[in-house]
Amino acid sequence: MFSTSLLKNEEKAVFALRSIYQKYGYTPFKMSKFEEYDLYVRNKDFLVSDSVITFTGMNGKLLALKPDVTLSIVKNTKDIPDTVQKVYYNENVYRVSKNTHEFKEIMQTGLECIGNIDTYNIFEVIMLAAKSLEAISDSFVLDLSHIGIVSAVIDSIGCDREAGKALLNCIGEKNQSGIEKICAEKNISADACKKLVSLVGTYGKIEKVLPKLSAICDTDELKTALAQFESICSLLVASGLGEKINIDFSIATDMRYYNGVVFQGFVENVPTGVLSGGQYDNLMKKMGRKSGAIGFAVYLDTLERLNLTTKKYDVDTVLLYDESCLPEDIARAVNMLASDGKSVMAEKCIPESIKYRQLLKLNGKGVEILENND
Repeated sequence: MFSTSLLKNEEKAVFALRSIYQKYGYTPFKMSKFEEYDLYVRNKDFLVSDSVITFTGMNGKLLALKPDVTLSIVKNTKDIPDTVQKVYYNENVYRVSKNTHEFKEIMQTGLECIGNIDTYNIFEVIMLAAKSLEAISDSFVLDLSHIGIVSAVIDSIGCDREAGKALLNCIGEKNQSGIEKICAEKNISADACKKLVSLVGTYGKIEKVLPKLSAICDTDELKTALAQFESICSLLVASGLGEKINIDFSIATDMRYYNGVVFQGFVENVPTGVLSGGQYDNLMKKMGRKSGAIGFAVYLDTLERLNLTTKKYDVDTVLLYDESCLPEDIARAVNMLASDGKSVMAEKCIPESIKYRQLLKLNGKGVEILENND
């Protein structure tokens, strides 16, 4: 019987997440390891890292090892009227690792929901993001924001594009003094400045934050965005996820690509986000698509730092044998010991730096116990 106890944290996560996504009707999506480099040049701001490994194909075109999955899925799917396509993936991407700051082949798992998406679809994807985090660790939190609200607040103050971008950066950094400085330089009204500062300070559980947003959302555009956000939050609370979700408008993503709900997931003992996602209808339009879309990715390389279970032993049993032992006797002993799912290492001498639960020796009389560390 196969034992998942032998797998790395990120490999365990792949099995668990695949099962969750299949349960909700998502089908696997396979793709090439590389795309034309031009795909990434045209959408470089969408990438987690703008460093891309390139090579020249046999036809002379410049190709790139895939640094992102979403762009490939958008490129290789088609708009189907009145239909929602639900896919999940487990792919290797090639980009600079947050841990080593060097190029690395990174396992990434996630899902995309593309098509005529509605409030339920958006809720389902966020719910599956929360379930993904829960599969990784019981101690998790999902931070939720709405780019529609953030962009509408910035639009309502009537500033130029450069100032809007600077304000978005300040919101992402929760930089209240930076917002006040920009407002002063651009002669933005005190009321508008107060609205931006209030947005930065709006953080916490759903039931605490939503009432405060009503005072900020005072235009038709803001009220429409808030109504959608409230519907999604109500569904999340009803599903029992309210205590695991925080509203945090500092999740300030590029508005050229994202347009609605955006989110980031964190688990205990990992200092960086392990999951991120959101609605990217604007990216779809930029790539000539009519469909809406929402999805997320789980960055499995970050789980290298997560100690899901304390591993006391590298192997359950080390079985020692010598030249007098027949191969069939060794095989019989190993199969017998492994029949209950435990791991067995057959060796002529004890390997260096191996932690084992039990040390056995095979001889003419059978198996002798030399050491038992239980």
